[in-house]
Amino acid sequence: MLKEFKEFAIKGNLIDLAVGFVMGAAFTKVTTAFIQGMIMPLVGMLQGKDLKDWKIVLKEAVVENGKEVSAEVAVKYGEFITVTIDFFIVAFVMFLVVKAMNTLKRKKAEEPTPPTSQEVLLTEIRDLLKQKN
Repeated sequence: MLKEFKEFAIKGNLIDLAVGFVMGAAFTKVTTAFIQGMIMPLVGMLQGKDLKDWKIVLKEAVVENGKEVSAEVAVKYGEFITVTIDFFIVAFVMFLVVKAMNTLKRKKAEEPTPPTSQEVLLTEIRDLLKQKN
């Protein structure tokens, strides 16, 4: 098992996986900052408050003598919308990255490999035999 793990790590799969994970985490942070700092304030202007504050209050909080007796119960759909938009942006960008990588792989696979010296020699022999017949 140790030998298999060593082969796995040496082949680069483990390193590729780690780099992909770190890049994905960093990209998610950048996207979240972009959404929360630039997009959501613009969307929040529609209702006059931040999108994360959009909610349906089912039960108001009860405060007596300056102390909260019972907490507010609310459906926070604004936060859900924010996270959903964030998810779709990350998913779309990852789709574009995978599509670009697949296109590059396809182009590389379509490139004809030059014939080896043996293949050239065999082709010449075949052509000479065709000429004799």
